[in-house]
Order: sequence, then structure tokens, then C-alpha cells
Amino acid sequence: MLKKVRDYMREHEMTAPGDAVIVALSGGADSVCLLTVLKQLATPEFLLRAVHVHHGIRGAEADRDEDFAQKLCESLSVPLCVAYCHVPAYAAEHGLSEEEAGRILRYQVLEKEAGKWEQELPAGSRVKIALAHHRDDNAETILHHLLRGSGLTGLAGIRPVQGRRIRPLLCVGREEIRAYLEAGHISWCEDSTNQSPDYTRNRIRSQVLPLLKTAVNEQAEEHILQAGQIIGQADAYLRQQAEEIWQEAVCGREEDLAAIPLTAFARQPEILKTYLIRHMLDQLHPGWKDIGSRHFTAIAELAGKPVGSRLDLPGGLMARTGYETLEIVRKTEREVSVKTESGADGEIHGRQTVPELHMTVFSRQKDQEIPKNQYTKWFDYDKIKGTLSVRTRRTGDYLILPSGGSKTIARYMIDEKIPKEKREQILLLAEGSHVLWVVGFRISEYYKIEEHTENILQVTCDGGKDYGR
Repeated sequence: MLKKVRDYMREHEMTAPGDAVIVALSGGADSVCLLTVLKQLATPEFLLRAVHVHHGIRGAEADRDEDFAQKLCESLSVPLCVAYCHVPAYAAEHGLSEEEAGRILRYQVLEKEAGKWEQELPAGSRVKIALAHHRDDNAETILHHLLRGSGLTGLAGIRPVQGRRIRPLLCVGREEIRAYLEAGHISWCEDSTNQSPDYTRNRIRSQVLPLLKTAVNEQAEEHILQAGQIIGQADAYLRQQAEEIWQEAVCGREEDLAAIPLTAFARQPEILKTYLIRHMLDQLHPGWKDIGSRHFTAIAELAGKPVGSRLDLPGGLMARTGYETLEIVRKTEREVSVKTESGADGEIHGRQTVPELHMTVFSRQKDQEIPKNQYTKWFDYDKIKGTLSVRTRRTGDYLILPSGGSKTIARYMIDEKIPKEKREQILLLAEGSHVLWVVGFRISEYYKIEEHTENILQVTCDGGKDYGR
């Protein structure tokens, strides 16, 4: 066991001399095996600590696990940190299952402790988080992802190294772990939830995989792992191809935006479009999640839609079409509340800026005259499908002209001979990249009031007065 794990760690360069390792210690057989093995491999290779998370569920059983973890670490002379979380409350607050909430909170605790320890170590030393996933977990994960419709990355299974997280036991199976513990007369705690049929992973472990091995192929587990390895190689290759396309296409990258030219994106095969979108997400929001295949399909389809088309994504992100680019942006504007005349609260996303815009929505009355005030404008509210923002200009912003064509805001400001030093100060009201109003100047023809307009958005800048342009 020791040689197998040591060789596996070296093969995947999990640690280097001077590093430190935090073991996620639940008290179960897998984490107990991980801690005892790493204790024997540690000094002088790396320093070692353990973290136990009490989830606030399972009552006396959870207290038993905490007590066991403390005694085990004392016997091994391994420092232990115990963290207390209230999983049910977090799950209810965020609309998650307790299983998912527990996973999130565990990783938060582990990352926090790793960050704190890293501050105490000499410069250049790294803190790794060791997780007790093993070979059987990997097969179950691949099958689970397959049944959920995951892409190649999910079907590749659990990675040995993922950032600071390492998994030294992926080279051994559940039976090997139990045999190692029993041979060493090392005890562990059994988690009763591991037998519960309420968890999908438990049903795959106790029902699906045994059925595949007895009714289809006794080597089903090994073949699943082999497939995962091949898929992982394909995934790595496609990631590399996307990186090369990104570099060659002269793509845009800012703090809150990742963009690729539409021409470069459109000529790629569908699989590489997906990987380019993944690369954009990685550039903008490392560790993104909850964005699945339906989102990738919708983003790819967005590239063929008119300028200003947009798609809201999980995690506070948005995809949109710029003038010549497909963009993914982080929505950084904070919400401000706008009261409509009907008494309902309308939410408008914007960044509070001086001057202030006051917005009101009301039904159009027959023969109602459109105001001519330079700082009060009316818009066809029914044409507004997305979230409005109040901001200054961005790359890709545009408006529609009376001719039906479009013009970028950059070109509009040049044509209007607006001094260069003032262009970044002019306020815009925008829906995605489509600008409704260059405040103090013109509005987009698309949003103008028409005969069939039923609802009107009135926007007034500083009470309808010149704000000092």
C-alpha cells in the first residue's frame, strides 16, 4: 500500500519537499487510511495536519466521529482542526440538498485552513488538501456523470490533482483499503448515511455497479475506469486545441469580460465551440459550476443572433453578442429598486452614478404626446426583454439608427465630435450591448414609441435638467 501510494503521488507530482498537506478526515475507512498512509510518508517529504468537519447532522453519530478523529490524531501526533457547520440551515438557505451543502461547506473549511497555514510557512511552500477518493469512487463518479449527461470532462472522472487538491488513494480500491486497515488493526467509523438509498451515489454503489458486474461483465468497473482514462486524454487534447485557437484568434480578455471574434468562433466544429466557451469561462470565472450542456448549446446558438442578444448564466455571468464578438461577462452592477406608477417594484441593474436616472413604467394613453425634453425620454417597455444597466461605454456597445442599420457607440461619439476626454463620462442606459439612450444625446430607434406600443418606460435624468455636460 505505502509503495503504491508513494509511486502514484510521485507520478502525478502531488507534493514537493517543503510542502504541507491537510487531510480531510471524516473518520471513515477511506480518510483514516489516507491519514495513516500519509503519516508514514510525510516527514521529510511534507508536513501534515488534519481537518474534521462536524456537519451539525446525524446527532450522536457525528459527535462520535469527532471524538474518534481527535483520538486518532493524538495517537499519530498529527495536529487536528475541528470545524462546526450547520448543513441543514445552509441547504435550506441556498436551495441545496444536504449532500451538496455538506460538500460545499467542507471545501470552504479546507480551503480556509489551507490558506491560513500557507501564511505561516516559508515563502514558496505550498499547502495541499488531500482527499480520500479511491478507485471505486472514480468508477462510480464516471457512471454517475454518464447518467446525468455530462460532457467529456465529467466522463473523465476524478482528477488525481486539481489545483491544490490531491487524491493519493485513486490508485487503490475499497477492498484494498479495508484490508490495509484490518491488517494494521486500525479502526474506523461507519457513516450510516452511506447505506441510505436516498443518495444517488449510494444506489450506484450498492445496486447499479453490482448488477453490471453480475449481469453484463464482471470487469465492468475496470472497463469504466479505462474508458475514463481515454476520455480524459481526449478532453486534455481538446482543451489544448481550444487554447491554441484562443491564442491565434486575438481574443479579448478583461477583468469582467472574455470575448472571441465571431468569425473565429463560427468556423470551428461544434465540439471545439464547446471547448472555446469552456476556455472563456475558465478565463473569466475559474471554478465555474452549474453551467451545463444546455447552456453551452444556447451560448453557441447566441453567436448566430443579432448584436446585443444575451443569455443570463448561473454564477452571475452573462453571454452576449457584441458588434463583432461573442462575449461572456461578469455582471458586476448592483441592484437598485425603481418604483412603477402601478405600485410594483421593478428591479433595474445598474451602478449608481451621478447624475441619477429615475425610471417609471406606465400604460400608454390614447393621443398621449411624447416629451421633447433632452433629459426625459420614453421607450417602448414591451421591447425590453433583459435587465437594464446604467453605466459608461464598453467595447461592443451599439445603437440602431433611423435607417435600420446599427452604429457602435465608439463611432457615434466620434461622428458627434464628442471630445475624447469626455467619452468615458457620458452615461448610457443599456440592455446588454444595445444602448437605449446615450444620455443627453440620442436614443436607439429600436426602442422608440410606436403606434402599437402598450407600455412605456419613462427615464428622467436629474429631474429632466441638463446635468452639466
